[in-house]
Order: sequence, then structure tokens, then C-alpha cells
Amino acid sequence: MSANAAAILANPKPSWLDQEDVNMFDHAVRGFLEKECLPHGDRWEKEGAVDREIWTKAGEAGLLCPAAPEEFGGAGGDWRHDYVFHMAVAELGVDGWGASLHNSIVGPYVWHYGSKAQKEKLIPKLISGEYVGAIAMTEPGAGSDLQGVKTTAVKDGNGYRINGAKTFITNGGTANFIIVVAKTDPKAGAKGTSLFLVETDGLEGFRRGRNLDKVGLKAQDTAELFFEDMWVPADALLGDGEGMGFIQLMEQLPQERLQIAVQGVGMMKRALAETIAYVKDRKAFGKSIIEFQNTQFKLAELKTKATIAEVFCQHCSDLLIQGKLDASTASMAKYWVTDIQCELVDECVQLHGGYGFMNEYPIARMWRDARVQRIYGGTNEIMKLLISRTL
Repeated sequence: MSANAAAILANPKPSWLDQEDVNMFDHAVRGFLEKECLPHGDRWEKEGAVDREIWTKAGEAGLLCPAAPEEFGGAGGDWRHDYVFHMAVAELGVDGWGASLHNSIVGPYVWHYGSKAQKEKLIPKLISGEYVGAIAMTEPGAGSDLQGVKTTAVKDGNGYRINGAKTFITNGGTANFIIVVAKTDPKAGAKGTSLFLVETDGLEGFRRGRNLDKVGLKAQDTAELFFEDMWVPADALLGDGEGMGFIQLMEQLPQERLQIAVQGVGMMKRALAETIAYVKDRKAFGKSIIEFQNTQFKLAELKTKATIAEVFCQHCSDLLIQGKLDASTASMAKYWVTDIQCELVDECVQLHGGYGFMNEYPIARMWRDARVQRIYGGTNEIMKLLISRTL
């Protein structure tokens, strides 16, 4: 990087973040990303996926699922450790590696709702990187409407027969552990939704479709998944019984949406760092672009918005750590931060001029990668709908 993204806002750390174990983990994550990921970024973009071995290396380094309970082999961390992981990945631009989803979306379903046997079996594999996690929610005809899921899971002997299709699945081309959202009772609406913990290695009836050709996030293997009479044992069901899936999703979505917002702040820091370095170096009409008042005012506006976004995410994180983050507040963070993220990155492209439209410049890649933030995790329009219901 041409500038230090971590220092670009330099806001005082809240007390929950400024702790020795968190700082040590942050240092370890950044060191790993710089050594093991950044040198391969361009190749991963071209190949459409990160190297599979990066997962086992991260597992060996103790970076996967830091919030997993100690009794099942985890480090016993919490959202503080997830927070610095997400921020580091975004600030350094390792956006193609789906470890953030693996760590703080897939993993928590297992340790929050899994049986003792499920935890004992699955958590160590998620921590080591033997299993790469994904969650299969979105369907071709459902999108943000989780109640519109068509994938079915029908009892068959001492298990379930699953049929359906999923799309836009992060880690879908690599994952061998997938949480599948399916209807166990299609007539019951949301109450008929269940989650299944599916181990896919050698599983009959499981098929991956193509890796999708996306506008951005090229290094992230986003795929279609198909379940064709796929049989899973009864103990693959997550929770105490059928029909718990929608509640489980609603309880975990606030953390997912906050994660998206945190990643948005990380990218804003990186975009500002790259742009400030560029306008200091680039000259026009006999002086550096940074010397023009318009540039100074525009950067002042962007830094202010990025600072507000970071402070709000830290406030939401404090609530999450206390178990007080509600769906409405998380939705505010997700929609507002990602809107500001896209606005900020676009303004940074403008300050780069024609070079901002060249793929060789990091800001161009950020411009492409940022756009999906307003869509996944529930579109920003859905976020506004959730917020409006509390008025």
C-alpha cells in the first residue's frame, strides 16, 4: 500500500478494543495477510478463488473462528477478535478471502445452536481449516426474501432428503461444510424453515454449479449449489427440532450485518489512504492536487463521514458484545455505512481522475468491489423496511 490505512482516521480505541489479547490477535492477522495473502492477490483475482491451502495455514496460525468456545478447542474470544479480523482484511484489501464469513457467520451457528456432538465434531475442523464454511440462504427466485425459500428437506428414514438450488454463495466453490436453509414444512411459512449442517465431501446429490462471473470481488469463489435428492442424517438438523431456522437466522443476522458495515469502514480507510497518497504525489497546473482547495474540502468531507461510520460501528460492536444489538440498529449500520462507503469510494475515483478508472490502481478495484455491499446481507431497501417497522 502507498499509505497506512490503519492510521488514516486515528480515532481513539474504545476500551473494549484496546486490550492486549485483541491487539496481539490484530498484529497476528495483519502479519499473516501481508505474508500469505497480499503477494497472491492479483493471481487470485485472475483465477477466481484463493488457494485452498490458505485455509489450513490460517488454521495453523490460530486465525480461524477466534470466538469458538475453549471447551471445543477454540480460543474463547468474542466479537472484539472478529472485529479486528474484518477490519484488517478490508484495510489491506484481501477482500477475496471468505474467512470473515467462515469466522463470524458460519461458525457461530454451530456453537450457538449445535448439539454437544455437533460441536465436538465440527468446531475443531472449522478452526483447523479442514472444513471451509459457507451458508446457503439465497435462491434464484428468493433473494432477500428468506420466507420465500423453495429448497425442501423431507424426512426419509433416519434422515432428510434435500432438493433445491442456491445462488450467490460465498465460498461456494470451495466450501465442504455448508449450512443449508431449507423448508421442512412448506405450508408453515417462516415457522417451517430449518437449518442443516451439511458436510459435502463425497456426498451424493450435492453438486456445485459454476463460479459466478461477478463485477467485483473477483478472487472470491461465489457459486451456485444444487441439491438433487441429497440425503443427510437426522443429526444434521441444527437445533432442538424442525422449524427453528428462521429464529436462528434472525438472531444471527444482526452480527452479519454489522460485519458488512465494519468491512465497509475498513475499505473506506484504505480508499482514503490510497487517495491522499495519490493527490500528494500527482501534479496538475504546476502544483500537487492536494494543494487545491476543492481537493482539501472533499477529503475533509470524506474523512468526516468515514470517522462517523467507524464510531457508529464501534458503538454497535459495544452493544453486540453486551448482547444488546437489536436488528433495527444493525440494519442502520449496514445500510448507512455501505451507502457512505460507495459514495466515498466513488469520490476517491474522481480525485484520481482517469487513473481511477484503470484496473492497475487499487481504487478501481475497490470501486468494483464496494457495490455489492449494498446488496448482500439483505439489500439496503430491506434494511430500511426493518427499521421502519420500529417507528
